[in-house]
Amino acid sequence: MKIKMVLVSLILTIITSNAQSDQITHKFKSPSFSGIGTSAHYLTIENQERSRREEIKDDIEAAIAAAEREARNTTQAKFLRNLESRIYAQIAKQLVDNMFGNDTASTSGSFEVSGNSITYETIVGGGADGVDIIRITVVSEDGTTTTLDVPIGTGGF
Repeated sequence: MKIKMVLVSLILTIITSNAQSDQITHKFKSPSFSGIGTSAHYLTIENQERSRREEIKDDIEAAIAAAEREARNTTQAKFLRNLESRIYAQIAKQLVDNMFGNDTASTSGSFEVSGNSITYETIVGGGADGVDIIRITVVSEDGTTTTLDVPIGTGGF
C-alpha cells in the first residue's frame, strides 16, 4: 500500500508540475464599452436605422399611392372622368362651330373653364403672307398665357 501511495503522489506531482496559470482579465465584447471597433459599430447601427426609416417611408408612400389608385378606379370616378371628357368635347365642338361656321361665324368671344380664361378673335391679314387667322389665348389660373394662331382658309381636306 505504501508503494501505491508513493506511485500516486509521484504521478500527481508530474501532472501538476505542467499546469500554468495567468492573470484573469475581463474585456467587454461590445465596442460601445471597449472602444475597439467603435466607429464600425456605430456605422453599422446608423445604416440599420437609416434602412429602417427608408423602408417605413417607402411603405407609407406605397400605401398612399395604392389608396390614390383605388380612388381613381371607383365607378363614380370613372363616370365623372367620362362625363368631363364629353363636356369638354362638346365645348370644343361648339367653339369650332362658332369660329369656323360659314353663315354664323363669330369674330370674337371668351369663356372660362375650370379657372382658365379662354378668348378668341379673328384677325384679318394677321398671319404670315397676309392670311386671316383666329388667335386663341388661354390664360391659366397661375397666370401662364398660351397663344395659338389658326390660319383660316388655307389648305384643304
